[in-house]
Amino acid sequence: MRRFEGKCAVISGGNKGIGLAIAERFASEGANIVIGAIEADLSPAEQALAGCGTGVVAQRCDVTKADEVRALFEAAEAFGGVDIAVQNAGVITIAKVEDLTEGEWDLNLAVNTKGAFLCCQEAIRRLRARGKPGRLINTASGQARDGFIFTPHYAASKFGVVGMTQSLAKEVATEGITVNAICPGIIHTDMWDYNDREWGKLMGDYAPGALMEEWVQGIPMKRAGTGADVAALVAFLASADASYITGQTINVDGGLIMS
Repeated sequence: MRRFEGKCAVISGGNKGIGLAIAERFASEGANIVIGAIEADLSPAEQALAGCGTGVVAQRCDVTKADEVRALFEAAEAFGGVDIAVQNAGVITIAKVEDLTEGEWDLNLAVNTKGAFLCCQEAIRRLRARGKPGRLINTASGQARDGFIFTPHYAASKFGVVGMTQSLAKEVATEGITVNAICPGIIHTDMWDYNDREWGKLMGDYAPGALMEEWVQGIPMKRAGTGADVAALVAFLASADASYITGQTINVDGGLIMS
């Protein structure tokens, strides 16, 4: 399918893991891609997308800084402007409450919640200026449904994404702009390698991979997800088939959380 031919998708945190899988899915369906990420070297992501035959721009972007977010969306003007914005940049740290620092709290809220807002704000501003419809998809988390142990700051940041999604969806509902959120569960990514290691230390000195495998057994489908699983949902929400869906938060987790 080439559902996004001629459109431009801006993806924060699009250089690896779930974000890169989303970028690859959109590119495979004809979209031009603008990737933003905090890393200085984005050439691996550019190379991964090079064979798709669509335009690709990858540039450094700290989503906590409005001027860098503005520059990221300005890059989309080379392709006629943003049509789809995926707010995927995110961080997590794991610590017992007495060890959790103010800096960790601020970082999680700044990247995961404020960063998603700044990207949504810039996307909406540009879509409104051109009178164009658009699709905004925000990456929340299973922790936006059920806060987990040793991560109150991360859970708070992702609950915030859901609330923001609902508020923005109501504001732009008559303008052809939809705003939805996704809640990935246990997904094979670098972040989940970190989660497995750090939660494992705090929950019983698990060997690497053992805790994640234990949790996977609690998933009805008995497997962790992939970036492609998440990208399929994002592509649907960005498509014309989802034009009457807005303000929703959808789990993609193999049935781990059914609410």
